[in-house]
Amino acid sequence: MLEVRDVYRAFGTQPVLRGIDLTIADHEIVCLLGPSGCGKTTLLRIVAGLEQPDRGAVLLDGQNIASMPTHRRGFGLMFQDFALFPHMTVAENVAFGLRMQNMGKAEQKRRVAEMLDLVGLAGFEQRDVARLSGGERQRVALARSLAPNPKLLMLDEPLGSLDAILREELLVELRHIIKQVGLTAIYVTHDQHEAFAIADRIAVMNKGRVEQFAPPLELYQHPTSEFVARFLGLDNVIPVESQADGRAQTPLGTFAVKGQAQSLLLHTDYLSLTSSSDNDVKIPAEVVQVVFQGDVYRLTLRHDSGILLTVKIPSTAPVPQGGDGVTVYVPDRAVLPLVGEG
Repeated sequence: MLEVRDVYRAFGTQPVLRGIDLTIADHEIVCLLGPSGCGKTTLLRIVAGLEQPDRGAVLLDGQNIASMPTHRRGFGLMFQDFALFPHMTVAENVAFGLRMQNMGKAEQKRRVAEMLDLVGLAGFEQRDVARLSGGERQRVALARSLAPNPKLLMLDEPLGSLDAILREELLVELRHIIKQVGLTAIYVTHDQHEAFAIADRIAVMNKGRVEQFAPPLELYQHPTSEFVARFLGLDNVIPVESQADGRAQTPLGTFAVKGQAQSLLLHTDYLSLTSSSDNDVKIPAEVVQVVFQGDVYRLTLRHDSGILLTVKIPSTAPVPQGGDGVTVYVPDRAVLPLVGEG
């Protein structure tokens, strides 16, 4: 449905996008995930037509839309600051795009009521937007974006100004609504939990490049670069000192590994303080910190080399204390090869 092909963009001498390639299918929600300054918002603005790339193309249904003005692309935009018109009622805000389409008043009224019902605000037509809560204003902004039936919905940190509980609640609703309407969407965020909750696929961006583009589960279980692993909170990254015959030598021991690796990730979810197989690699370590996280305890351990490891154990299991010696068991599936940041 949408293709971004070899897109470059620089501001002065500072490159912001360095050859972005993405393909987005019909009815797919793709998330652009990365830290501030990685280029995700610039890429969104180029797709929207608010900026032009220095090189490359954006294709909609196979057609290059570089010369097409923003208002003719038929895209919906939703931002963190809501961007509602304070002097208009809820209904007038939602109907704004419909008036731009010269839709008749009766059809506008029907469409506004339909959209407000969709976002859970039926009966709010005559409310003053200034008197709405943050969550209600964001629902109005969503209804306004959806009303003109856009070909593509673009959302730039849309929940960033909301508190954590409301953000989590709206995330689930937002994905349900987008899927119910059958839209294609691009969602920009710096929060990996947000991305996991809403996206069909996630493009992790770093320094103007896409480091990895994959479904959420694949991304979390099999990050391919050190940057992606650390950005997702998987910090058990250890350097590879040498590699030969499918074995990688590290400061923590020797591990079986497929393919070339500059470092290894020992995936936190598969590490244990109890053995599950005679083939597990055993790492002696000392407990540095114990943090209770509800269903698990998160342990920080130190190896003699000085390398720190994170291990999670069930909150029902016996809990070691700071200074205790433990053995970390590493099954083959916990060991993933990584490349550098690029």
